[in-house]
Amino acid sequence: MEHLAEMAANLCGIIATRGAMDFKEQLKSSVDIASVVGEYVRLRKSGTQRYMGLCPFHTEKKPSFTVQVVHQLYKCFSCGAGGDVFKFVMEIEGISFYEAMKLLAERYGIPMPKRSLVADEDSKLREAVFQMHELAQDSFRASLKGPAGEAPRSYLVRRGMVPETAEQFGLGYSERSGRTLLRLFEQHQFTASQIEQSGLVRKREDGSFYDNFRNRLMFPIHNESGKIIGFGGRALSPDDNPKYLNSPETPIYRKSFVLYNLHRAKEAIRKEDRVILVEGYMDAIGVTAAGFRAVVASCGTSLTPEQVKAVKRHSQRIVVNFDPDAPGANAAERSINLLLEEGLQVRIMELDGDLDPDEYCKERGAAAYQERLDKAKGYFYWLADRARSKYDMHTSEGIVSVLKSLMPAVQRISDKLERMAIANDVAGYIGVDRGMVLDSFRKAVAERHEKAFERPRVEIRADERVLLNAVLGEPEISSELIRELRPIGAMDRLSSRRIFHVVFALDAAGTPLTFDEVNARLEETDRNLLAEAVLREDVEVSREEALAAVESIRRSQAQNQRVELKARIKESERGGRWEEALHLMEELQQLERTSRERR
Repeated sequence: MEHLAEMAANLCGIIATRGAMDFKEQLKSSVDIASVVGEYVRLRKSGTQRYMGLCPFHTEKKPSFTVQVVHQLYKCFSCGAGGDVFKFVMEIEGISFYEAMKLLAERYGIPMPKRSLVADEDSKLREAVFQMHELAQDSFRASLKGPAGEAPRSYLVRRGMVPETAEQFGLGYSERSGRTLLRLFEQHQFTASQIEQSGLVRKREDGSFYDNFRNRLMFPIHNESGKIIGFGGRALSPDDNPKYLNSPETPIYRKSFVLYNLHRAKEAIRKEDRVILVEGYMDAIGVTAAGFRAVVASCGTSLTPEQVKAVKRHSQRIVVNFDPDAPGANAAERSINLLLEEGLQVRIMELDGDLDPDEYCKERGAAAYQERLDKAKGYFYWLADRARSKYDMHTSEGIVSVLKSLMPAVQRISDKLERMAIANDVAGYIGVDRGMVLDSFRKAVAERHEKAFERPRVEIRADERVLLNAVLGEPEISSELIRELRPIGAMDRLSSRRIFHVVFALDAAGTPLTFDEVNARLEETDRNLLAEAVLREDVEVSREEALAAVESIRRSQAQNQRVELKARIKESERGGRWEEALHLMEELQQLERTSRERR
């Protein structure tokens, strides 16, 4: 009986896997990979069926990341990252295959089969945690609108926030009781383990649970897809510490990767090709409500390299608008180095009157904020101003101290001409000799040659490139081409020979000839070669061009045969085997006649 049960379970798994694969292909054919990738990466069209952008998986200044629409694939020709739309979503969101499939199905309004897909345990846990966050959000919003929400509503009025803005940003209230969410989760039959890992409750030493957030104004935090993954809670009582309490790390929330409001702001960021970075939730909300939609916040934590990469995927131009107090200025200075390391163009926006961005928009208005935004300084001028305020510029020691304070930023500029231009600007700005500034820069920055991350380009013949594109991209002529190519012995001399062996084997087995099917059966070297031939450039192949490429391969074979026959003739003559040499010469003549006839 146990054996039968095991067989039944295995059969169910096979059926579920087949169902998943069938649905995968259906979903994949319904999804435009350029549209999906374009939600995370700023793409530009570089061909009829190709898009390019900066790779989201490594740091680069020149685009080497390609999206190929015909084959529905992406490939970075620098770091090697590549795959289909599911692989991209899995990598960029840090989720499983099942979750990527579910995310795309929901986004495109395609219903998921209920019985044919089986999620792994990690996916099931994350799904449960997502559900608990949705339930928590509904509960928080209801509490803010209800009798218990009078105090947080009064706080929002004092901060000048209208109910429509609170609704737009999903603000809520966590009640004092400490068991509101716990009871809600238990009613929905989540397990104790799932509840504990949600980050929304805490566990006492005696094993009992209580709500993590109590008597706080709640700000939902979303991932880039718009799903709630955590919360920030602002204390409403002066006795509650800390002032802001954020969700801990959970299976769906890694705080160093997340920027507040990015899911709302990314469209505006791309349209304006600029992002405004502020420090906290209220600043992001206040500036957005004033009409500036390209705003994100670092959620009250120090900016991280991962957050910078998330911004860079949408724009390389950033305006830092932190609070005008000393901690805000120090945080801005720390952020500059991170932003420069990722190659962003950085400006610093300063507000007067000791007002933070939210207060400034409310007290001075959108026009005043826009004026400050337009006058945002280049980061070097801002750094120079900070340095001049600290040291006595009337002394040589003070000037040297200013120059030294600018060195960390200088060292992050890899381009020699850019460094020289900045040296000129700095010299004029701080009122010292240009030669002194250049000398300081030279000492701080040894001439360095930026190492290109791009992998060496794989060499492949033009006729090979044409034939691979024709066989994989032109189904109406692929069978004809394969029949012509099979008997040509020169195929075994090509750099793409192993790729063509796979093509021939798939054709013989009646398997559809797609990039995916071929790529899946190759070793890494040949995968890179196939990507180089098919994905790097747009290649549209006519039947005439493809047949001409076949003839080119045949001529290669004839040339190889000629070279081989001539070598054998010489060897026979040296050995005195005249009859053998005569026979080989006849073969050579026949080969040359056949070649002339083909031409």
